[in-house]
Amino acid sequence: MLQRSETHKLALTAQRSATVDKEEAAEAKAAFVLGLRARGIRDLVLLRALEKVPRETFVPHRYVDLARRDLSLPIGCGQTLSEPWLIARMIEALAPAPQHRVLEIGTGSGYATAILAELAREVLSIERFQSLAIAARLRLEKLGVTNVAVVFGDGLSVPRDVGSFDRILVHGRLDAVPPRLTDVLAADGKIVTARPDPDAPWRQILAEMSVASDGSLTERLRGSCRLQAIMPGLARIL
Repeated sequence: MLQRSETHKLALTAQRSATVDKEEAAEAKAAFVLGLRARGIRDLVLLRALEKVPRETFVPHRYVDLARRDLSLPIGCGQTLSEPWLIARMIEALAPAPQHRVLEIGTGSGYATAILAELAREVLSIERFQSLAIAARLRLEKLGVTNVAVVFGDGLSVPRDVGSFDRILVHGRLDAVPPRLTDVLAADGKIVTARPDPDAPWRQILAEMSVASDGSLTERLRGSCRLQAIMPGLARIL
């Protein structure tokens, strides 16, 4: 009888602990989304995607406790996962829709890729570090994401036979947009990337570029940011 009582107590303790963990996780998720809203992210569909995609899945284990904070985190190969606000700002400027085909340059850990997959019809993500590409692909598969292809390759030299894209998101700074990217951009397409600030070239600014009626790119500046320069070619190691 005593053994049954003790077993029952242990079961109740475990149940209460699980309930507390769920409540704490829900509170952390709510605080995460509210923090992004407080910093100006207003798109409700995007906010729902940010709430749904678990950022902790996309960071190294030692940084899991920091995953829901607005911090950039190292992910290996000398690369970082940008802070959630900046990723949200870039995707909000990109404005992907359910009918869109999206090209992402710089998969990284796959976090932004998973968010884009919630918002767009199809995502092709290109990563120049093979180990990052493999790890991101495994994370996305584990989450059951099926409308994404992660490719190890040079995002600045996209093959023309991949077709056109309605949206292109570049996770880095481009001093000039390579012609190959404009070649695969749809007629009413949009590119979002970091660019040198025209008023202070040593600073960076988030740029939203759209195709004008004459085929040229018009640029709308979306505020300051800080991203690594996008490098051409494949990484020789890693």
